Amino acid sequence: MVLLDGKKISNDIKNEIAEQVKKMKSRGEKVPHLAAIIVGNDGASLTYVASKVKACERVGFDSTLIRMPNTTSEIELLDKIEELNLNPDIDGFIIQLPLPKQINTQKVLLAVNPEKDVDGFHPTNFGKMALDMSTFIPATPFGILELLDRYGVETQGKHTVVIGRSHIVGRPMSILMGRKGFPGNSTVTLTHSHTKNITQITSQADIIISALGVPNFLKAEMVKDDAVVIDVGITRVIDETNEKGYYITGDVDFENVSKKASFITPVPGGVGPMTIAMLLKNTLLARERQN
Repeated sequence: MVLLDGKKISNDIKNEIAEQVKKMKSRGEKVPHLAAIIVGNDGASLTYVASKVKACERVGFDSTLIRMPNTTSEIELLDKIEELNLNPDIDGFIIQLPLPKQINTQKVLLAVNPEKDVDGFHPTNFGKMALDMSTFIPATPFGILELLDRYGVETQGKHTVVIGRSHIVGRPMSILMGRKGFPGNSTVTLTHSHTKNITQITSQADIIISALGVPNFLKAEMVKDDAVVIDVGITRVIDETNEKGYYITGDVDFENVSKKASFITPVPGGVGPMTIAMLLKNTLLARERQN
């Protein structure tokens, strides 16, 4: 069993980006600038955005964090987005989800200029991805592709089962694994909460990508020997015996599934760190395109 170490690979990618930024500076070019908007005080979101800002510092990017109160109206947020769309100094920006109830998330994501949509959520970018055109790939699926690539995991002709159909991970992953090229060229089955006989399907899979958000959903009996298992799930489980009061777990019963898998991602330390690394990669791509 080989552990797909997202922590290590994301560090490698950050080092590679930092080198590119050094060269940009030496040529007197403007370095990439990533902005993030966060509305409200959700603890997990604040932690996540802070780690993005820290990652920008590490690779030499400029970064701007815009904090808006929980009471922000949809119009106020749309005005702020338009400001960033028109600001030539900002290469890419993200809007941290979830947003408060008074704001229509779909409307907000549509307002982002696709050229600055480094999250890859805009329908223009999603459509280009589906058509195999050059675009911003959503950061988490992009990170999974990079892990498969760097560990040389064979995907051609394989049966990939994706669990979960969210627009952020499940659906893009099902498109990307079926595309021409590497990683890709696999036969994809997309499963979700209404799929019947899911064990029958997963037990035939060469590659399983689980993005369900249900702790320990994927059990050893659902996985065939030597399958590749990618765990995208990340859930805080309350545990009073733990000093933090909780522990982090994924969708996969790691202890038992890892005994059967040929490659597997841990949680934490697998897909999570890759997401931020690929967001940086998309921001670098946005800067190059602006040039």
